[in-house]
Amino acid sequence: MIDIKELVDRYVAVWNEPDAELRRKAVAALWTEDGVQILQPPREIREAAIALGLTSILEARGHEALDVRVTRSYEKFVAPGEFVFRPRDNADRLADVVKFNWEMVPTGGGEPAGVGLEILVLDEGGRIRTDYQFIEG
Repeated sequence: MIDIKELVDRYVAVWNEPDAELRRKAVAALWTEDGVQILQPPREIREAAIALGLTSILEARGHEALDVRVTRSYEKFVAPGEFVFRPRDNADRLADVVKFNWEMVPTGGGEPAGVGLEILVLDEGGRIRTDYQFIEG
């Protein structure tokens, strides 16, 4: 039995991790080797894809791609010192599915600049097989 609070804390911490090697190790510990993050793209991308008759699913599959995804997010939002990610206190689990919200907040305090919903499908060992990410605001 896994502790979902601990899992959520480790998940959010990887997006704030400044050390590339520790980030890589955390990605490997969190996701299965063929784990995937499927991201709901911003509305503009979804609308452009629909206009072209396409789907607009963004995904990172496997440790290498997931490491690139986490690193790019870190470099864009956390490294400049403007924001930090933190979990909201609403994690819940049903069988092999965990859901929770997170916030991207200014480092100096204030209202969240972004909020997301994460739905994680876990393997029998508690590692993430599929990570569905919805940006909510």
